[in-house]
Amino acid sequence: MDITSVGEINIFDDTKEFTGHEPVLGGELTEKAVWVDESKCIGCRYCAHVATNTFIIDEEYGRSRAIRQDGDNFETLQEAIDTCPVDCIHWVKFENLEDLENSLDRNMFQSLGKLPRMNKY
Repeated sequence: MDITSVGEINIFDDTKEFTGHEPVLGGELTEKAVWVDESKCIGCRYCAHVATNTFIIDEEYGRSRAIRQDGDNFETLQEAIDTCPVDCIHWVKFENLEDLENSLDRNMFQSLGKLPRMNKY
């Protein structure tokens, strides 16, 4: 991406294709994303304590979920991954992230720390 400075204004030449390595907001886009396999998560909360800007514990199911990919730095995210006792947090390619999220059937999850959900049939 070519940038031409005109006084105080930056003009971006957007005729080139993006590669995923362009500087954005003062940094580089990464090729990896962090993903929690919620079907394996036991709700220990370790990751949410280590990487507080990336992980939350879902209130309904009591399982961890990555809510931001840019919330914490790489070292903090790796520490959170390493603290997971069931290895349910993974580095994945950004292009696979949406498919992985859509593959989870949260209706099949047993709520952790709450009474079992009962079918009304």
